[in-house]
Amino acid sequence: MNKKYMIGGGIIVVFLGIMIYLFTQSNIGYENDLTKVINSQKMVRATGAWVKEKDWEYKNSQFIFYMKDEKGTEMKVIYNGAMPNNFEHATSVVVTGKYQQGVFHAKDILTKCPSKYQDAEAAKKS
Repeated sequence: MNKKYMIGGGIIVVFLGIMIYLFTQSNIGYENDLTKVINSQKMVRATGAWVKEKDWEYKNSQFIFYMKDEKGTEMKVIYNGAMPNNFEHATSVVVTGKYQQGVFHAKDILTKCPSKYQDAEAAKKS
């Protein structure tokens, strides 16, 4: 009977250890200062604007572009995947990944585009 409690307690301890590990790994910081992103060694979620003046490239399923923050700090972003829909119309870009070897390696890209509802509200006001 004592052996059953020890096994059950061991399973609970292992389960709690796994849950704590997974929670700490999924805790991704959100940053709008690209200087802090560049100096970070952690997985981060960075926000900024696409630098339209600089060329972007998509070849071999790799999307490469530049983004900048409100202070004007720029960084090169590499994303292994398809270019997001309506990227050219995006007002801001949110990338999730890690800055390594002079480049931000994005695992995910989200774009915020101008809303069609904003245009409708502007038309109502005028």
